Amino acid sequence: MLGISGRRARGQSLLRLVDDDPEMREILSRVATSGDHYANEMRLAPTEVHPDERVVDCHVSPVRIGDASLLVEINDVTRRSQISRENALLIQHGAGRQMVRQLAHEIKNPLGGIRGAAQLLERQLGEAELREYTDVIISETDRLAGLVDTLLGPGGPPNKQYVNVHELLEYVIRIIDAEDQRQLTIRRDYDPGLPEIRLDRDQMVQAFLNLVRNAATALDGHGSITLRSRAVTNFTIGDVRHRVIATIEIEDDGPGIPNELQDSVFYPMVTSRPDGTGLGLPAAQELISRHNGLIEFESRPGRTVFYVRIPLEQEA
Repeated sequence: MLGISGRRARGQSLLRLVDDDPEMREILSRVATSGDHYANEMRLAPTEVHPDERVVDCHVSPVRIGDASLLVEINDVTRRSQISRENALLIQHGAGRQMVRQLAHEIKNPLGGIRGAAQLLERQLGEAELREYTDVIISETDRLAGLVDTLLGPGGPPNKQYVNVHELLEYVIRIIDAEDQRQLTIRRDYDPGLPEIRLDRDQMVQAFLNLVRNAATALDGHGSITLRSRAVTNFTIGDVRHRVIATIEIEDDGPGIPNELQDSVFYPMVTSRPDGTGLGLPAAQELISRHNGLIEFESRPGRTVFYVRIPLEQEA
């Protein structure tokens, strides 16, 4: 856990082994001063040995054993914490899907009647000036119908075929490049050993495009996006444990997702941009869920990563 052998660790400062973590320093000082026990979750910052932040259960107790005055027990619960977060995302996705169905029922059904009535009225109007008003009604109902279709996403079951995920990512990069992101740097960190996976090409392209376009928008055309692929073994998605999955990471060095939005970004209509629709992330989550997968993320200023988890063994 600390990246050092027991023999080499003996006699070393615990704080030095956790890169002088300020929270750990404060906890040890508090227990040594007060004599009270401490037990809580805490986060260990990335180190040279462990590039990712870790969540640990930390128990500190006052003791008197020789020269020792504190007993520190640290248990890595990063994966347990991630599973809890994934379950919360699945619940959020289910709630978002229910919202979409209600919206479709409440909005789309009356739109056809409004459009038809406007067309009938248009035939009764002789003056071109008056027909302009019916044109507005028809165009606005079409716009709302398009919005609901976007919420619902592509219909029908996925048309799965064996595809190379890296080829899909390269196709998405070409689309982003064509959108005049001239100051944007896109880096690739692909795992060449990742096998082909049975996926719906169109749905996966749309999901990746939504995520990469979100990252590009967050950077406002200035910054870097890293696309990374890895195979991960023994990974749990929801309540299903998979022998091996593919993880596709979309990382950017932008300002990050505001803290107040991080618990709700996969709900429809949630966005921090004045011109945003808040549909890109829930649509991407829906498309990935059709492949028994999940999108999760971590975000702080200077580093936002969206992880697309997809089982390598897809059901026929």
